Amino acid sequence: MAAVRRVAFRTGVGVLATGVLGTGVLAVEAEMARRREYVSADSAPPASGTVSPGAAPPGTAPSGTGSSVRLAVLGDSTAAGLGVTATADTVGAQVAAGLATSIARPVVVDGLGVSGARAADLAPQVSRALLHRPDVAVVVIGPNDVTHLTKESAVRSSVADAVRRLRAAGVAVVVGSCADMGSATAFRQPLRTVAAWRGRAIGDAARDAAESAGALTVDIGAETGPAFRADPDRFLSSDKFHPSAEGYRLWAEALLPAVIEASGRVAAS
Repeated sequence: MAAVRRVAFRTGVGVLATGVLGTGVLAVEAEMARRREYVSADSAPPASGTVSPGAAPPGTAPSGTGSSVRLAVLGDSTAAGLGVTATADTVGAQVAAGLATSIARPVVVDGLGVSGARAADLAPQVSRALLHRPDVAVVVIGPNDVTHLTKESAVRSSVADAVRRLRAAGVAVVVGSCADMGSATAFRQPLRTVAAWRGRAIGDAARDAAESAGALTVDIGAETGPAFRADPDRFLSSDKFHPSAEGYRLWAEALLPAVIEASGRVAAS
């Protein structure tokens, strides 16, 4: 399955290059991107666990400071934790650590992200999330829709449907839209510029749909992209595409205020 996802990703890069401009340079860039080795889906650490107040590592026992809050993390390989080897370094665990400290309560994280997922793949993840209804759901999605040239209208529809289902079940939702694809040094120029342009369009579509359906949104690309571009060796993992532990820390810092706000809305209701 991991091999199939790698092939799908590389195929998507080729679609991006030839489908957007179709130039010889982009075709060469796409072939080089396909030949790269990306971190395997099998390398992702467990994305679920319990985080206690004080940013204790996931998996530790709750501290007893109050009833726990359940946080579901949906989306693609970044939601699944690709690029790091420790659960504590995943974006979900880092968001949970900040939330647990803010509200002084344990946070149970359900990591439901799937490597290679696009917006259309959120539906089954939502179904799994609702088996153990979370208080807050964080959705991070977009890059695979960029590389596969998903229509913006399709992204809007899929994201809106996912948010509406979660909101109808009483779940507060935070959608983190597409990362800055222009910071991925796995892509050479001008392919990287094309990816960045598509990423902004997909991100705008996802945020518009999410807000209209009742979610809070965070523009991950705008908020963290400049740092990634300034120091890619620090914020990208070894494959120069997925975030490193430090990269996920930046994502978590960007997402956390909205997650805290969403948690507060749940408590108020």
